[in-house]
Order: sequence, then structure tokens, then C-alpha cells
Amino acid sequence: MPSNLGQNWILLRGLSRESAHWGSFVNLMESTFPDASLTLLDLPGTGYLHKAASPTAIIDFVEQVRCSALEQNCLNQPATILALSLGAMVAWEWLLSYPDEICGAALIGTSFAGLSPWYQRLRWQSYGRLLGLIRQKTMEDRELAILQLVSNRRDQDGQIKEQWEKIQTERPVNIKNTYRQILAAAAYKPDDRKPKQPVLLMHGRGDKLVAPECSAAIQKKWNLPLEMHPWGGHDLPLDDDLWVISRLKKWIDIRLEASLFFFDIKNLHL
Repeated sequence: MPSNLGQNWILLRGLSRESAHWGSFVNLMESTFPDASLTLLDLPGTGYLHKAASPTAIIDFVEQVRCSALEQNCLNQPATILALSLGAMVAWEWLLSYPDEICGAALIGTSFAGLSPWYQRLRWQSYGRLLGLIRQKTMEDRELAILQLVSNRRDQDGQIKEQWEKIQTERPVNIKNTYRQILAAAAYKPDDRKPKQPVLLMHGRGDKLVAPECSAAIQKKWNLPLEMHPWGGHDLPLDDDLWVISRLKKWIDIRLEASLFFFDIKNLHL
């Protein structure tokens, strides 16, 4: 039968970010996939779960995010996950742990222990900026510093900074949860199994936080498709939303065509 890919989306963000950080990208997803359902889930310790303690293991993130998905009835049909950074690690583990629930995943700017060295998973060039984040005295300065670390566009800094300040004011992520999320991400080392579902990798060559070689290492180990943006930063949906959407649509269209082809071939032999 034809693939369910792209019919039921779950979106997951990364370290210390929440569903509201998707911003206008959600509107673009809805207009590109008008017949699909779309659910934005927060990781524990962020968003509407900002008062909860973040786990320190990715599998525990999976269990808690999955509970949220079940509560919102968004697993009534197999889901396609679009996830960024830490969220992509959660998505990968979800693919392996509950393969019947997830029919595919698009993973942006992620990395795995055991495949990439620590200085690529958190680029050494970013250490000064990260220390600067800690030293920022105001939330406004911190949010601007985060924005300038994860995005390579400066033309929208004012608008995005105001949005992110509002998010942090309404649903603040505390430093303890940020630290616990870093521990979970640093320790995540999946086993050698390749997901049976289709997986698309995306990464920006201009990512100042996670080296593009990290996605290349995942591509090489499991022979997965990788789309590399020529200049984009860590937050690719923010830097070039149309590029991300075009890659998602191409990936889904190719899989759907293949699924329909094999469906027709099978029927010919019935």
C-alpha cells in the first residue's frame, strides 16, 4: 500500500528550545502539506513542560515525549518526525524503540557519540561564544547571543530576538534543565541497528555549533540520504525555511513514487 510518509507530522526542537521556536515555519509546513496533520511536541524541561525536570538519557526523553503524543492522539496513524539537534536524537531512538509508530524521520543538525568526536559534536570554535552566553547578565542579551550562534542570517535578528524573549519570559528554561539536556545529548550513543523506516539527514555547512561532518558520519554508517545546505547555520528552518521544505517535499515525493510503483507491481501479480 502507498506510504504514510508526510501525512502525520510530529515536530521536535533541540537543546533548551520549545515548539514556539519553530515560528513561521509551521505555517509553511501547513501550506505545503495541507492534507497532513501537524503536532508540535515539547521536550521535558521546555515549553509547556518547562517546570518538569529534563531526563539525562535519550531513551527517557522518548518515553516522555511518546506519552505526550499518545495524550494528544497523534499516533493514531504512523507519524513522520521532523526534528532538530537534540530532538533528532530523540527521534532516532524513537524510530528504533517503537518502529510501528513512526514511518519516517527528517533529522536536522544532529550527532551521535561513537561516530563523531566531541570537538565536532560541539565545535571547538563555539566554546568562546558558549562561555559568553553564561556571562550574559540579561535574558535579552542571552537570547540574542543564542540567535547569533545558531543562525547565520542577521537580517531578521530584531524580529526573532523579540519573539524568543517573549517565549523565554512566558516559559523559562532553567540552567539545570539545560545542563541535564547537554548530558543526555553528550552521552547518546545508539546501537548499530539501521532504522527500517526512511530517514533524511539535513545539515548546514555554516553550522557553528555542530560540525557538518557529524551528519556525514551518520550518512556513511547507515547509507542514508544527506542534504547539505551551502551556508545555513544550526537552525536551518530559521535560516532557509523554503530550502528545508523543498528537501522534505522531494524526499516524500520520491518515497511515495517508489511505494506506488511497488504497489502496482504487486497488484499485477495478484
